[in-house]
Amino acid sequence: MSHCHHEHTHGSGAGDGHDHHDHHDHDHAGHTHDDDVTPAIQSSLYNSIDFDAVSTLNESEPDAGKRVLRKTWDERLETTPELESDSDQELIMFVPFAGIVKLHSLLIYAPPDPTSPRTLKLFINRTDVDFSNATSVTPTQTLEIPLVPPSSRPEIIEIPVKRALFNNVRSLTLFFEENHGYDNDDEDVTKIWYLGFRGDFMKVGREPVITLYEAAANPRDHVNLVPGEKHVAGGSRFGA
Repeated sequence: MSHCHHEHTHGSGAGDGHDHHDHHDHDHAGHTHDDDVTPAIQSSLYNSIDFDAVSTLNESEPDAGKRVLRKTWDERLETTPELESDSDQELIMFVPFAGIVKLHSLLIYAPPDPTSPRTLKLFINRTDVDFSNATSVTPTQTLEIPLVPPSSRPEIIEIPVKRALFNNVRSLTLFFEENHGYDNDDEDVTKIWYLGFRGDFMKVGREPVITLYEAAANPRDHVNLVPGEKHVAGGSRFGA
């Protein structure tokens, strides 16, 4: 569908960070989980987000994207508030950070049905991505978000990114291009219940890396290794 009502952009001009692109590489994350392990999230970038400057295009309710992004780790499995697309499946979210971050992975929770997002294109350090150019601009990386079966317990899916491409991130634009009902013309709504990021935060000026903790951390936990969790094909799931 047309997005004529979204011809505006997040800002003017394009940022850098596109010397290397991975346009054709779709990462399909495989996942396993341990029902008895609920790790406190480590290396959360929650406190690094400039929430006041977050914006979402094609959201059905104003500031719905911002409210979903503001959910804390303790609220991660709550289904309200939710981000829902308006005129079709597509959503574009612009997330600026308070400094420079090294992005490691995305955390997402969505309905276990066709409204769950499927194809996600990431752009770093660009303020000009909107529906007029999102499909033509080369993304930094394209990810495929797996669909959690309806019979499964609620889970947060972690999807790692190619870290070499995300070492100098000042802002991140997420283009949710289609959902798991993409081949069904009747499924024009995409829904997201939780969205978070993991990585390292650096103050502007390249001071030493500061790792932020949103929740109390288990000393045994590690950014990419949680006791009882197995990471298969670069991903994991965090249960309730």
